[in-house]
Amino acid sequence: MPSISKKGQLMPESPIRKLVPFAEQAEKNGKSIYYLNIGQPDIKTPEIAMQAVKDSNIEVLAYSRSEGSEVYREKISDYYKKHDITVKHDDIIVTTGGSEALLFAFGSIMDVDDEIIIPEPFYANYNGFSRASGIQVVPVISKIEDNFALPPIEAFEKLITPKTKAILICNPGNPTGYLYSKEEIKKLADIVKKHDLFLIADEVYREFTYDGVSHYSIMQEAGLEDHAIMIDSVSKRYSMCGARIGCLVSRNKAVIQTALKFAQARLSPPTLAQIASEAALETPQSYFDDVKQEYTERRNTLITELQKIEGVKVAKPKGAFYCIAELPVKNSDHFAKWLLEDFDVNGETVMVAPAAGFYSTPGEGLNQIRMAYVLNKESLIKAVNIIKEALKIYKD
Repeated sequence: MPSISKKGQLMPESPIRKLVPFAEQAEKNGKSIYYLNIGQPDIKTPEIAMQAVKDSNIEVLAYSRSEGSEVYREKISDYYKKHDITVKHDDIIVTTGGSEALLFAFGSIMDVDDEIIIPEPFYANYNGFSRASGIQVVPVISKIEDNFALPPIEAFEKLITPKTKAILICNPGNPTGYLYSKEEIKKLADIVKKHDLFLIADEVYREFTYDGVSHYSIMQEAGLEDHAIMIDSVSKRYSMCGARIGCLVSRNKAVIQTALKFAQARLSPPTLAQIASEAALETPQSYFDDVKQEYTERRNTLITELQKIEGVKVAKPKGAFYCIAELPVKNSDHFAKWLLEDFDVNGETVMVAPAAGFYSTPGEGLNQIRMAYVLNKESLIKAVNIIKEALKIYKD
C-alpha cells in the first residue's frame, strides 16, 4: 500500500473541529448543544454585502486578478487609512481567507527547517501551516496568571538562532483574547529590527476591542517598513466566514512580489466574494458599535459566570471573542468528549475546544479549554451552568 507523507502524518488535527463526530452523534441521540468551540459569529452579515451579490449582473463569472481586484484593494487601502494605517493598494494581495495569506507569508520568507517564534497558546492552524510549509514553530509560553500578556523580551532573545526568520503574533489574540499594548508592539519592533527578522501580525479581530482600549497595528509602527507583514480577513469583522476573503499587507516590495507568485499559482481569489467584501467596506460605524457592545456584554456574562465556579481560573480578554479557562480536571480533551457523549442537563450539553491543541509545547494546556462567546447571553449562562453541573460529577 502506498505510504502517506511524513508531513501528512505530522499534520495536527484541529482542536476546534476534531470533536465534530461526537457532537453529531450527540445530536442524533436527541441532545441540544451549545457550540462554544468555534469562532462562528451569530451576528448578521451586513445586508449591504449580501445585496451586492444579489444585484451583480455578471454574465460570465471570470477569474479576477491574482492579487485581487484593483478597485477592491484601493478601497481596502482607504479602510486602513481610517485606522491610521497608510498603505497603497499595491501593498495588498487579496487572498482566499486569512489562512491563505499566512501560507503566502510563510512561503515567501521561510525555507524548510527555518524557525518562527510564536507566543503560545496560539491559533491552532499556525501549527498546521508551519507543518505544511516544513518550518519549525518555536514557542514562547505566555501564562494565564499574567492574562496571557507578552512574555518578557528576554524570553524571545534566548530562542533566536541563525534559523529564526520571524515572530508571529495574533492581535487581538485567538485563543486568549489578549490585546497587545502599544508598548508591547514597540518591544517586538525593537527585537525584530535588532535581529533583522520579520514581524507577522494576524489582525483579523481589529474591530473587537473592549474596556476603552484601542488596537495598535504593527503597520502603525515607524521603522518596520521592511519587517512588518500584516494578515487580515473579512471573516470575523463582517461575520462573513464563508466568503473566504482575506489579505496580506506589507510595504516590503520583495515580500509582495514573492507572495504574488504564490497568488498567481493558485490563479485568483473568488470573484463573487470580492464583490461582497468590497460592498462590506461601506458598512456604517454603527454596525461595529452595536457589535462591540454586544460582545462586551457577552464577555462580561461569560467571565462572571465562570468565576462563580469553584476551581475554575479564567483570563479576562480585552479583544476578539474568545477566552481560555483552566478547569479542575486533568485532561480537558477527555472532559470535552465526555460532555458530548455522557452528560446533559435537561437534554442540553456544551461543546468546547480543548486548549492543549493551541499549544505546541507537550503537556501545556491539558486542563484548559477555549470558549468562543458567539452565542447570546442567555445561552452563555445556560452553557456555563452545564459546565458547572458537569464538574460536580466528572471523574478524570
